[in-house]
Amino acid sequence: MLLQDNLEGLQHLAMFVTDLKRSREFYEQFGFKVKLSEEIPADPEPVKLAFLELNGLTLELVELGGEMRKQIGSREDGHIDHVALNVKDIDKAYTELTAKGFKALEETAPVFLNIWKNGTKYFTIRGPEGEKVEFSQIL
Repeated sequence: MLLQDNLEGLQHLAMFVTDLKRSREFYEQFGFKVKLSEEIPADPEPVKLAFLELNGLTLELVELGGEMRKQIGSREDGHIDHVALNVKDIDKAYTELTAKGFKALEETAPVFLNIWKNGTKYFTIRGPEGEKVEFSQIL
């Protein structure tokens, strides 16, 4: 079994949105609370993130900039970008999965993001139907 004693379960579901404030307010009316709100520098505009939580379920709302935001707005379905699974040791997970032939979608993996208190590291692979599965460790 892969990632034995390393995989802890679902960390979050990530969803692309065109208006972060509107989406955040939508989920807050159901009781979701913002755990983290962040902007990551990017071109042509920063990527805006909000992590909302309710009863152990975390949603990551992602607002991209420019042409990507327009493309996302034209979709009828397919706004969920990836399923993130929590691991205890991201480097160990990366080593194990790449040794089994899985390829990370990121050029340099695991990727460090300076979000949460001490940052987070992640990498993403494709599942059998083309879905993205992220393995993530909040540091």
